[in-house]
Amino acid sequence: MYMTDMYALIVLTGQVTYRMTYNSSSHIRVRFGVYHFDRRVPSDVRQHYRSDRVSISLRTKSEATAVRSAKSISQRLDDYWHGLRLQKMDVPALHLVIGDKDDAEDSSPTMMEAVDVYLRLKADKQTPTFIRAAKRNGRYVAEALGNRPITSYSSSDAAAFRDYLFDKGLALGSVKRIFGSVRSIINLVMLEHGIEGSNGFAKTYMPDRDDGQDRQPIPKDQLIKLQQACVREDDKMRWLLALISDTGMRLAEAAGLHKDDIILNAPLPYIDLKPHSWRRLKTKSSARHIPLVGASLWAARRLQQHDNSYAFPRYCDGKVCNANSASAALNKWMKVTIGNGNVVHGLRHSLRDRLRALEFPSDIIDAIGGWTTTGIGHAYGNGYSVGVLAKWMKKIEC
Repeated sequence: MYMTDMYALIVLTGQVTYRMTYNSSSHIRVRFGVYHFDRRVPSDVRQHYRSDRVSISLRTKSEATAVRSAKSISQRLDDYWHGLRLQKMDVPALHLVIGDKDDAEDSSPTMMEAVDVYLRLKADKQTPTFIRAAKRNGRYVAEALGNRPITSYSSSDAAAFRDYLFDKGLALGSVKRIFGSVRSIINLVMLEHGIEGSNGFAKTYMPDRDDGQDRQPIPKDQLIKLQQACVREDDKMRWLLALISDTGMRLAEAAGLHKDDIILNAPLPYIDLKPHSWRRLKTKSSARHIPLVGASLWAARRLQQHDNSYAFPRYCDGKVCNANSASAALNKWMKVTIGNGNVVHGLRHSLRDRLRALEFPSDIIDAIGGWTTTGIGHAYGNGYSVGVLAKWMKKIEC
């Protein structure tokens, strides 16, 4: 029934119920728009199978992705069938074909089992975001390549996975982050289980793609409009935005503040930004003292007038800090208030531009924003005092 050229099979049950196409050259067929791998089992190895065909959903609607995946599956089947045939032959050194390496590969954890091991070993880093990302990235691999033993993934499989992610519409930066996560999972689990061999995801080529979305600074007139709108609304969501606007804090840094981190009973009010169990900081240099001025000082004073241990209990309860939820709500309001294209993280970019425009020294800018300053000398000492930073920060109020 199957032919060399592509043909269409119409299955009729009174009416047309679905359309299926088949391409025998790459062993793929399409059903309801989804590609499947379909290949007949050769007669000389059919006794090892319960069916005379190998049929697997490729879980993609992209022909290019389906062809690549089908070629990979087909090659692995050819290798496996070759091994079955060799077992029937009186071939010298047959043990080299079915020896220890294959046994080790068969017994290594699958991708999703490796994710579970990885999360158990990384218990000290288990935030909801970390857990969710590891599980999601492992699931991507399982969906694209099958939930196979981690040592069975080859460099060609990793290349097919890269293309699968691009076909999903992910940008280059996102694909690189996913690969970094998958590499870490496999490396750690191989080390934990004493598995020798290479990580198929270790050296995957990433093409240059100009598909990233740069976060743009918010123009000065829009920033003023935003701060004025925050004062008019005068609620905790707007206090969060105002607090970020003149401090340059990251959203998670601000949303995860404890009220004791806000120091107002000092000659120079400031934020004592430090890591907490519910919210880590991005880098070591992110821990810093930030003088409070302008809209940020107004927001800090409003926060201190309300009884709660956490500055923003809607997003932080002492167990987790849900900055993603805060981002979605604030970005939506900002879109309505000052126009599309402006997001919360743009406030951080805006502050750096404002400090540059006032000719702040670069190391002062880095100290205020928590950016890492290059050079070994900057690792010495305790850094700038609040007084020195406040002297500079007061200039942005002028």
